[in-house]
Amino acid sequence: MTDKMIPLSFERLLEWIFTEYDQNNTIFGIHELQFYHKKNDSSYNVFNSSIEEPIGPAAGPHTQLAQNIIVSYLCGGRFFELKTVQKLDELEIEKPCIDAPDEGYNTEWSTELTVPQAYDEYLKAWFILHVLKEIFGLSKNEKPGFLFNMSVGYDLAGIKTKKIDDIIEHLKNAEPNPLYNKYREVLKKFIVSIPQYSDSINKVLQEISPSISDSITLSTMHGCPPEEIESICEYLINEKELHTFVKLNPTLLGYDRVRDILNGQEFSHIVLNRDSFEKDLQFEAAKPMLKRLMKIAQSKRKKFGVKLSNTLAVTNKDTQLPGDEKYMSGRALYPITITLASEIASAFDGTLPISYSGGASYWNIKDILKTGIKPITFATDLLKPGGYVRLKQLAEIIEENRVENKDTIDVHRLQELAKNALTDPQFARKEFPSSDLKIEKDLPLFDCFIAPCKERCPIHQDVPEYVRAIEEERFDDALTIIYAKNPLPNITGYICDHQCQTKCARWNYEQTVSIRELKKIAAEKGKVRNLKLETRNSKKRIAILGAGPAGLAAAFFLRKYGFDVTVFEKETHAGGTVRNIIPGFRIPDEVIQKDIYFLKQMGITFQFNYKNRFFVKDFIDGGFDHIFIGIGAHIPRK
Repeated sequence: MTDKMIPLSFERLLEWIFTEYDQNNTIFGIHELQFYHKKNDSSYNVFNSSIEEPIGPAAGPHTQLAQNIIVSYLCGGRFFELKTVQKLDELEIEKPCIDAPDEGYNTEWSTELTVPQAYDEYLKAWFILHVLKEIFGLSKNEKPGFLFNMSVGYDLAGIKTKKIDDIIEHLKNAEPNPLYNKYREVLKKFIVSIPQYSDSINKVLQEISPSISDSITLSTMHGCPPEEIESICEYLINEKELHTFVKLNPTLLGYDRVRDILNGQEFSHIVLNRDSFEKDLQFEAAKPMLKRLMKIAQSKRKKFGVKLSNTLAVTNKDTQLPGDEKYMSGRALYPITITLASEIASAFDGTLPISYSGGASYWNIKDILKTGIKPITFATDLLKPGGYVRLKQLAEIIEENRVENKDTIDVHRLQELAKNALTDPQFARKEFPSSDLKIEKDLPLFDCFIAPCKERCPIHQDVPEYVRAIEEERFDDALTIIYAKNPLPNITGYICDHQCQTKCARWNYEQTVSIRELKKIAAEKGKVRNLKLETRNSKKRIAILGAGPAGLAAAFFLRKYGFDVTVFEKETHAGGTVRNIIPGFRIPDEVIQKDIYFLKQMGITFQFNYKNRFFVKDFIDGGFDHIFIGIGAHIPRK
């Protein structure tokens, strides 16, 4: 398998999107139920533009290809920090280059595409986002409601090269680039294949702006001299006339303070290099530099601020990633970055705009926004299970808890937030119960994936399949999938010991998926009226002794394969230990009865109060061909 990215053409992207949606109601695997629909016309002001929600993917793997940006938008992202471009655009990047066991690590920086390829991806995404907004009614706002933010690096000489200057200018105004008009023509022709969407696409063609971006986030190398940083920012503001944010490093807090913060949250295993702190921009040098840049931006009527924070350079002491140094992000970075934000906000009395990326997540996004910090971008969090769909959850939280749209930082609130972050257990290192979720057998040659939860289940229940069906609100399908291997979904929705959850893929990130609870939901909401029964064994009669779980399960599968089944039970009701021993507050009788009723609907006969002594001859003489004995285990398991 190649590790080279080969972008799809604009035509192929459009064809893929609408074909997949037509067949599966999904776009790049995201079901339409996970699309984020803006419920009101509220917005946030960022770089003098109106965006519906102040969140989105950070410059990184989630803004590299058009597909990444499209899916981020569908799930609720509205601020897109485009993957960083630089003059060296044909580097051989060693793989793997990202690892996110808990905190995240990476050893790559800029796009893996050439600069022209990167521009092409951003342009394709720009068109398609406008199209999807109209077609799926994702927002009622007349304005686009989303914003593309350029990201460039890493030195002034490189930024002034023709290839970087071209992408900056063509993002500011795409009209001179031949691809812009080409894609307009492609859309016009594409309407023929999807006439039901012709009005929406024609509206996009009339209204779409060639001005893709008028803002930029500067990314510099760790150890970049302050005068170089200042020169680049001046150039971007004065010469390129861009709203500019400069990304600063967490090293501004100093080695000792960062070390103390990490130790305080039990991340003492992270090894820092004091040298990298001393060679980096210092806080006292940063303050006058930022003040000068604020004045320059004001004179040009441009916005200037800081992006907090860059990743933290740490010593690479394991073999997961190449090189001697790697760059940390994610949850462990949050107490450091929010503390740095507090220090900078205090130094500028809340007047310096701050954009944020450093361990932002479901657990802190409301509190960060309440300080006036915006926008907030994500990378490591989107690499965890759930992926882009996490953006929808974040967008919904923001929409339900709208904060004041202000241009200054609430210093006191931010100080309190930073103080609490130092001891908040949510951002402390966690000891996870299991580090190895691998299965014990070889994977198949093709479709080489087996969900560990499925393998751990004693009956190999198709967990991912029925969870997906529930997610898509296909409850009947979910229950049908469960019945394929599990004859008692109502009972096991309550008292299954759910061994599957010990091998859940989320075990080492947050907490497991509540698989048993989802099974219960499928059993409660799903209906399977016509379970297909085979007829090849219809003349064979089976006697089952005992209507406990074993007898009921045997009855289900034997009947499913066409046998004539009669269950004999000495009690007045079915259920065995489940009904007679387990207390009702653990599992109600009506739940047990639902499974019994389904078995009766299948044509299984029950004979209760069967007190006769058991003789094989009696059953054979009674016309039964086979006997299954499921009378229960009367001696407890030790």
